[in-house]
Amino acid sequence: MFISMLLVGALVLSACGKDVPNDLDWKVQDFAYTDQNGKELGLSDLKGKVWIADFIFTNCDTVCPPMTANMAEIQQKLEEKGLDYEIVSFSVDPERDTPEALTEFAGKFDADLSSWHFLTGYKLDEIEEFAKNSFKAAVSADPNSDQFLHGTSFYLVNKEGTVVKKYSGVSNVPTEEIVEDVAALQ
Repeated sequence: MFISMLLVGALVLSACGKDVPNDLDWKVQDFAYTDQNGKELGLSDLKGKVWIADFIFTNCDTVCPPMTANMAEIQQKLEEKGLDYEIVSFSVDPERDTPEALTEFAGKFDADLSSWHFLTGYKLDEIEEFAKNSFKAAVSADPNSDQFLHGTSFYLVNKEGTVVKKYSGVSNVPTEEIVEDVAALQ
């Protein structure tokens, strides 16, 4: 009987709060870039907030539209739960992705731009280094086309500015898990 009670107690306690694994522990390096409104957004603006990041570009003809649609679904679910969050999409084509182009792109996915920031305002080599150093993600221009090669993950960043987890951003996106993980970091 005592062992049964211990097992039930352990199950109840394990369901009370979900810990987000801190498997990655990657510090996001400081940045200050331009958002879709032409305003500066930097790491200091995100301190104390849980956020999700990804890398996209508006001229993308493969993975970026489904990634952005998936992120829009996540945003909707985060809103439904009343969670405090930010989303940051870094353009990997900063030369073409002006604030106006980013705003138009975001509009195609009904992105709520009060909590979703599409960033530009840097050189390609700068975003390549930033992606590599902060998110362990590769970014590069495709030498055979006007496209860019980049990772397709979504990255969960905690209130201290540390990447704690990454997820598939294109297919089999664990939307509910991401929402639960954001809630656990509140």
